[in-house]
Amino acid sequence: MKAILFTRVRYLKNFQFWLLGIAAGLIAIHLTVTWRFGDINLLGIAVLFWLAVSSLIWRKRSCLNLDSDALSSFLGASIVAVVLLKSTSLTGSHFIRLSPFMSAVGLALLASGFKGLKQYWQELTVLFFLGVPQVILSSLSIDPSLITARYAAFILWYSGFEVSRQGVYISLPGGGVEVYPGCSGLENMTYLLGLAILFLAMFPMNWGQKILAPIVAVTLAFLVNGFRVAFMTVLAASSHPEAFEYWHKGSGSLMFSLIAVLLFGLFCLFSIRQQEPVKRDTA
Repeated sequence: MKAILFTRVRYLKNFQFWLLGIAAGLIAIHLTVTWRFGDINLLGIAVLFWLAVSSLIWRKRSCLNLDSDALSSFLGASIVAVVLLKSTSLTGSHFIRLSPFMSAVGLALLASGFKGLKQYWQELTVLFFLGVPQVILSSLSIDPSLITARYAAFILWYSGFEVSRQGVYISLPGGGVEVYPGCSGLENMTYLLGLAILFLAMFPMNWGQKILAPIVAVTLAFLVNGFRVAFMTVLAASSHPEAFEYWHKGSGSLMFSLIAVLLFGLFCLFSIRQQEPVKRDTA
């Protein structure tokens, strides 16, 4: 009996070691592929998401049920193999955004099977919102460019500029811009939505804050992007192509994303402090 228990413990330790190695390899591959693809926004948020998911798994490592059946293990290994094979070549942004969730599902099946998937619902939800919503929205051809153009034109009009708009074209006396899908703010909205889900996974909130956090995240991303489009229109009309390129495709393009993240961070900090008095009262 003691020999059987010893063999079982050693098997679990070896199994955990292999799972940890596979997970570390998949994370490293995803970050490397994302970096080579040149998506700096996704790379930064992916690092944050992987760290958060690793922290969540580490918290409950002692109570995880690692017992997978043959079918679940085969399916999980197949998913991991697909991710590894597709990662050998840069196949496009859709796969880069889908691969974290695919990797997580494959690892969960390998570790605990179909019956144990519910143990990882938080981690799977977080990695789902890392990139899957953006792939779905782009596949459905959802494009808020016209709404963004109207909002940016309103900002310019309210600021005293002689602005005119025709569809997604915003014009000032010296020039203008076209708000195409890449500048519509949809990418930043999905990123901040993912951050909202991550925040809710890491910090317990009441139902009101759980509903409010995603709404605030998407709204902030849209509003900040509208100011970015208005600012780009002013630069285009001022005949400074170097400045326009810097803020459009250069390092300056990341500043508005950073502003949106910081504003949402302030909201998260406020929400956490709102929870502290409740915890003290219930203690």
